[in-house]
Amino acid sequence: MVDIALDPNMYYRTMSTADTLRKAAELGFEQVELSPNEEFHFWHRHPKADDELVADLRRASRETGVRIRTLNPVFDWSSVDEQERAAQLRNWRRLLELADQLDVREITSEFSGNPNTPRECEHQWYRSIEELTPDFERYGIRLNMEAHPYDFVERHDQAYGVVRGANRDWIGYEYCCPHTYHLSDGAGDVERMIRSCAPKLREVHVADAFNHRANDGNRYIINPPGVDARVHQHNELGLGEVPFDRVFATLKEIGFDGVLSVCVFGWHERADDINRRMLARLREEFPA
Repeated sequence: MVDIALDPNMYYRTMSTADTLRKAAELGFEQVELSPNEEFHFWHRHPKADDELVADLRRASRETGVRIRTLNPVFDWSSVDEQERAAQLRNWRRLLELADQLDVREITSEFSGNPNTPRECEHQWYRSIEELTPDFERYGIRLNMEAHPYDFVERHDQAYGVVRGANRDWIGYEYCCPHTYHLSDGAGDVERMIRSCAPKLREVHVADAFNHRANDGNRYIINPPGVDARVHQHNELGLGEVPFDRVFATLKEIGFDGVLSVCVFGWHERADDINRRMLARLREEFPA
């Protein structure tokens, strides 16, 4: 049985992190995945949560029955700047303390490197994994890795290879649906990608996106041409080209029983309606 979680990203600007759990309950969700926000843990920064915030989150969880299922931090632990990498490991260790206090036993994250220095960043990521292994194992927390646009590894096959190369049973893989066309360089062969990572697939991010490679690469127009940038969206299902019928069928075929995280971003004015519809579709596809 899958766990369906809400990424409350679209609510962070208007309410506290604790209140996003109450919002999740209002929408019908029973679990959340806390992505980067300034109050708890933010991109590449030391987590700001203190004992008071942890207590607030635990209280909101008790009141609503909504569980913090996963955290989704982004730290530069693949940085080729050794001082920066060391600082990011300190961020990781604090986040693991917080996860333990909240009884969160699974974390999903990014490789967080630079596509212009892929080999060097890969070295640094493996080095960081070696140094953090005692911490993850002491807390009994699992890690799921995702490839991301403008990371040192952006393609599915290479990313899954890096995960396998770590050779640790507590490190798994996360497939991000809105990254489908970056993961496959426009091919969109979701069945093959999902089947190939099935042994370690523990989480799927669910949102739609358009194929940036379609129509001679002009689905998006970026200026100046050739700029070193990546564009992708996290849209509601149906506002994009990800073949979700094939995604869901393949997940059922492999017996997926991990986390489905609803992660639509950038549509704050319609967030409640979108998230309710996303939850209804996932419950229809994966009934309890």
